[in-house]
Amino acid sequence: MLNSMTGFASAKGSDARYSWTWELRSVNGKGLDIRQRVPDWVDGLEAALRARMGKALGRGNVSLSLRIQSDEMETTQSINQANLTGILTHMAEVEQQAMTAGVSLAPATSADVLSIRGVLENRSNDQDTKALLAVLQKDFEPLLQSFIAMRATEGQALTEVLQGQMDQIDTLTTAAGDVLEERRDDMQAAFRASLARVMDNTDGTDETRIAQELAMLAVKTDITEELDRLRAHITAARDLIAKGSPVGRKLDFLAQEFNREANTLCSKAQNSALTAIGLELKTVIDQMREQVQNVE
Repeated sequence: MLNSMTGFASAKGSDARYSWTWELRSVNGKGLDIRQRVPDWVDGLEAALRARMGKALGRGNVSLSLRIQSDEMETTQSINQANLTGILTHMAEVEQQAMTAGVSLAPATSADVLSIRGVLENRSNDQDTKALLAVLQKDFEPLLQSFIAMRATEGQALTEVLQGQMDQIDTLTTAAGDVLEERRDDMQAAFRASLARVMDNTDGTDETRIAQELAMLAVKTDITEELDRLRAHITAARDLIAKGSPVGRKLDFLAQEFNREANTLCSKAQNSALTAIGLELKTVIDQMREQVQNVE
């Protein structure tokens, strides 16, 4: 089954000393991008949660936030010297480049610098956070499963939409094949008439050469290969949908291939009915590409 990259889950938890609130959400992304806002004073928490989400999720821009509260908890604030040094270095580089370019920058205050995430850290006076880490990891699991379940529900809806679009593309491809057979006789008659007109108005022209040129023109307007590739793409797409996530990138590639064949079909059509089918194909394929963007 396909999974969507869109999802949301929230939960609350507590133990004897702390209470906390989780929020986990995701939107479309080319890869897996995990961003967290979790208390830095719980040693190992961010790394543990990142590893767990990295194992469970394939794609998406994922945001996780965790807020912990406790009436008993006392915290102190300290400056992360490594982060501060790096930020000040970058600020100096930016100011130097701005001066070189003749751009005037407003001076940054110490409050501006302290407001940058990672400079000022909150740390609990209770240095042993191993027990809390274990509790939070355990509490995170049902949140993650709820989040995955929502993405699966969204994915089921995506599956039905994509299957319907594959059926439409299949029907249109078959219709294009039927029109192609009807067009073939008309094209042959048109080529013969063109050849006759050329021969009637020229002297000493190589009839065989003209016939060869017209035959090459017929090949250039033949869409048999495009229809064959469309049928192959339909089979491949249906197999991927049946296989289930993570197949979003492969489906996105196939959608581009579908579009390429539809464009070629339209350029070769030379027939109003075939052109109409090609344009409808392009419409359905564009709709398919929009849906595929959300497949994990």
